[in-house]
Amino acid sequence: MPESSTSGASIELENLTKRYPGSPSPAVDNVNMEIQAGEIVIFVGPSGCGKSTTLKMINRLIEPTGGRIRIGGEDVTGIDPVKLRRKVGYAIQSAGLFPHMTVAQNIALVPKMVGWPKRRIKSRVEELLDLVGLDPGEFHGRYPRQLSGGQQQRVGVARALAADPPVLLMDEPFGAVDPITRDHLQDELIRLQHELHKTIVFVTHDFDEAIKLGDRIAVLRERSHIAQFDTPEAILTNPADDFVSGFVGAGAALKRLNLTRVRDVEIQDYPTVTIDDPLQEFFNKLRSSGTNEILLLDKRRRPYKWLRRGDLMRAKGSLARAGTLVHDTVTRDATLRDALEAVLTDNAGRVAVTGRRGEYDGVVDMETLMNSVHELLEADRLEAMEHQHELEEARATQTHAEQEGDGGEKKA
Repeated sequence: MPESSTSGASIELENLTKRYPGSPSPAVDNVNMEIQAGEIVIFVGPSGCGKSTTLKMINRLIEPTGGRIRIGGEDVTGIDPVKLRRKVGYAIQSAGLFPHMTVAQNIALVPKMVGWPKRRIKSRVEELLDLVGLDPGEFHGRYPRQLSGGQQQRVGVARALAADPPVLLMDEPFGAVDPITRDHLQDELIRLQHELHKTIVFVTHDFDEAIKLGDRIAVLRERSHIAQFDTPEAILTNPADDFVSGFVGAGAALKRLNLTRVRDVEIQDYPTVTIDDPLQEFFNKLRSSGTNEILLLDKRRRPYKWLRRGDLMRAKGSLARAGTLVHDTVTRDATLRDALEAVLTDNAGRVAVTGRRGEYDGVVDMETLMNSVHELLEADRLEAMEHQHELEEARATQTHAEQEGDGGEKKA
């Protein structure tokens, strides 16, 4: 990203309200919230609670009935809503791309509307395609129908970021793709945020997604009343009430695997060979490494196959015909839950870690992941014991105070 890239702006919602004509009660009722510049805040709540309505009032796709919206300290409640939307990126489920426009034309839409020169627009489109992991040369001239769901969603995010807005609103953007693609898109958003530091407000009904992505989570009741607004860890360990506990659900300790990233644990360097390496290199590395398998990389250094000595014998000495295809990989931004699922799906006790272009970066194994699970469970056990001890102390203090009170009354 260029040095001039715009970082996030604060958002303040003050008594934000939406009433629809003929409805006895408001759809959104007096929401007050401060969102810090550069953080990801997730709105999560039951269907119909008003979370999408609240999101759409921030860029005034839905006009508030009452209250104020401030972005970067500026009251935007009264300015031209069209100008406001050009300053606020917006990404929705199924990408919402214009089917008759190419990928480049879709991304260029807002910069063109605000009068950017052609050369600057062309450079920005290429920069953004590269940023969301799509080769500009390959995808520039394609139409949305020629893209997979995950690719369309990446283009949707690129389009939302095109004019370099400080704020990005995302309304269930990954809800329509398959679970594996969704995990990768979530990882991509986390990686992008490390680079861009935008202020992101993100709506989801999936609490696991909220834990994974959010710096803070707003758990919303009906009419967008805030049940709890806190960090994922605080909500998991200390839900405010039974309503919030219902969202957390069972297995809070395991859900905390969504708070720890692959980059936070030990990533091992595994022996690798490439398709172009001579066969002897495979045997040399196998002998010197002391492992019983090697990772075969393709010409772009992406994980391709897991190779064992026996595989090579059965394939009559050919690397191309030997081994087991790599079905799943994770990035350093993936959560330990993602990594654990990949390891369990693969049945081989390890998963390859890759960089932003899919290139090999290392391996995480089952032992490392299970150690992390045990540490989380132990931390939860100690915290529960400490909480119980505090309750017992509080009860003892209360009993003592009551006894003192009774004694005083008797003396009197």
